[in-house]
Amino acid sequence: MNKPLIVITGASSGFGAACARLFSARGYPLLLLARRIERLTALGLPNVLCREVDVTDRDALAAAVQEAEAQFGPADLIVNNAGQMLLGKLSEQDPSEWERMLDVNVKGVLNGIHAVLPGMLARRHGTIINISSIAGRKTFPNHAAYCGTKFAVHAISENLREEVALQDVRVITIAPGAAETELLSHTSSQDIKDGYEAWKEQMGGVISAEDIAEAVRYAYEQPQNLCIREIVLAATRQEP
Repeated sequence: MNKPLIVITGASSGFGAACARLFSARGYPLLLLARRIERLTALGLPNVLCREVDVTDRDALAAAVQEAEAQFGPADLIVNNAGQMLLGKLSEQDPSEWERMLDVNVKGVLNGIHAVLPGMLARRHGTIINISSIAGRKTFPNHAAYCGTKFAVHAISENLREEVALQDVRVITIAPGAAETELLSHTSSQDIKDGYEAWKEQMGGVISAEDIAEAVRYAYEQPQNLCIREIVLAATRQEP
């Protein structure tokens, strides 16, 4: 039996690339989306459509999903993974960084949902997995704007689940703690980056992108009548 199409945003690195490798190894066809197309093709995965798409471009995202569905069949899972983490104090941070995070972390998730949800509702089958953060459940120093976007992801996910549960569509939130990704590199303050790295060392290492991919796989591959609504995971030694 052929496996259904999986869509992954922000698939060029970190959690997205790890999800792509894991699901490809399990025989799923994939639509991989990212701004860095060369990183997608470098993954070298079979049965994959790679497209250079910024999740803030709603039309381009929808067009890529339609193209992949024409090739592989309906999308049964989207992993809304694309995100930006730009840390700073609100009194000091460039407001353009807030805007970028709101565009990618919130509107990008909404755009991904919008691209697949009508088809899932019509088929009465499908799963939406939104990659949030433990920063969507509690606050951290220098995270005010970032936390705001991730709290939004949690709220959107929970409200959407309530809307679509009776049509047999699952909505799942994955909330990682500190992890090894490229997210921190986007932060402009070197002092904040140094402090974050020291915090990671203090806890003796953080979770890997592969840990997150495995959580995504576990939640998705449950029977459709079982929705694991939320998974929060972090290094054992991460205190907050």
